[in-house]
Amino acid sequence: MSIAPSTTKDEVPQPAAPAPAPSRWAPLRPLVLRLHFYAGVFVAPFLLVAAVTGFLYAGAFQAEKIAYRDEMTVAAVGDSKLPVSEQVDAARKAHPEGTVSAIRPSPAADATTRVLLSGVKGVDPNHTLAVFVDPYTGKVRGTLEQYGSTGALPLRTWIDEFHRDLHLGENGRLYSEFAASWLWVIAGGGIVLWFSRRRALRKVRGTSGRRRTLGLHGSVGVWAAAGFFFLSATGLTWSTYAGANIDELRTSLGQSTPSVSAAAGGDHSGHGASASAGDAEHGVGLDKVLAAARAEGLGDPVEIVPPADASSAYVVRQVQRSWPEKQDSVAVDPTTGEVTDTLRFADYPLLAKLTRWGIDLHTGVLFGLVNQLALMLLALSLVLLIVWGYRMWWQRGRGSAFGRPIPRGAWQQVPPQILVPGMVVVAVLGYFVPLLGIPLAGFVVADVILGEIAHRRGRKGAAAT
Repeated sequence: MSIAPSTTKDEVPQPAAPAPAPSRWAPLRPLVLRLHFYAGVFVAPFLLVAAVTGFLYAGAFQAEKIAYRDEMTVAAVGDSKLPVSEQVDAARKAHPEGTVSAIRPSPAADATTRVLLSGVKGVDPNHTLAVFVDPYTGKVRGTLEQYGSTGALPLRTWIDEFHRDLHLGENGRLYSEFAASWLWVIAGGGIVLWFSRRRALRKVRGTSGRRRTLGLHGSVGVWAAAGFFFLSATGLTWSTYAGANIDELRTSLGQSTPSVSAAAGGDHSGHGASASAGDAEHGVGLDKVLAAARAEGLGDPVEIVPPADASSAYVVRQVQRSWPEKQDSVAVDPTTGEVTDTLRFADYPLLAKLTRWGIDLHTGVLFGLVNQLALMLLALSLVLLIVWGYRMWWQRGRGSAFGRPIPRGAWQQVPPQILVPGMVVVAVLGYFVPLLGIPLAGFVVADVILGEIAHRRGRKGAAAT
């Protein structure tokens, strides 16, 4: 007689676990995938140019110190520096052309003084001619064109303009605004796609082919995404169209960047340019003006701007953009040498401070060499992501179907309660960031038209058979 084997509790067949219910956000994934794919394909060339030129710009700060070492530094550190007025006088004797627009006294023991001349023949009207003066001897060590508030010299200026507008002027700026407008969209879409994939599909180790390329693309993209969001946001703050909208919004909120009042009291007739220092000296002169600013706590580096006319004051402002920033400024009456207005960076509105910090971090000056290296690494990451993205496009093809595109109709799968609010958000963003909204609207219209054409062709083909 046989005895039937006993069945333990663990051996009793268990009913199959029900499949997890799909998330209500699941229908969004095909739509995000399609947007990420097409945005990546068409915007990537602009992003590639921005990344390469941004990489070069971040390295230009250190290259500039090497290329222009003779002009920027003194031959030997002396015991005491000459008065600023004498340094300006030496610069004007060597270069009497143009007018003195600003003076940047030597900010360090081994640094030269810069006397900035505007209206010089042969110099770009938007630039100045910087005359470099040894503050100990008064000897002129050279001249170079300078651009912008950070004192960019020719090498950095050329790279900066290439990054900003490809040397094509105002129309060329649209390329960089277009890239900045779409960078955060592509990065955000990539994050959604990466985290919506199963963990097993995110691995890089032990994979090959398109799986490996996708893993590298996703892993690096996730780590660099925060940096891309930052670059996009800060890049838009001084773009042509989005930047104007941002400025208008800040002004309406009372958050625009303030400026010191350059109006001076009293009668300034007769206080024109002196013979010794050209048009830089008015009234009490540069030395007393600088002393008044020092008494208000304005430490190096500073820039002295002479009065614009007979009713204006000197403006002395700090120009340090590295952390902690020095951005205080004062106005000094040229008749009495008294400070008539003071503006502290600590009193800036919050959005004005954030804008200043954001721009300086974007341009690599806020934290110096560390900041510049981080930007170079971020730019290199973007280049690699673009290369891997195009490689995935190639690997996606089957046979002769190079770069097989993502199927249409993904938006039709999105529930109305998600689609409608999403369209409203996109419309608002498109209004404030037109180089995002206009191309996106064009893509949707073209996609609908092509889809309708394909649908009609399909119906004709079915009828013919």
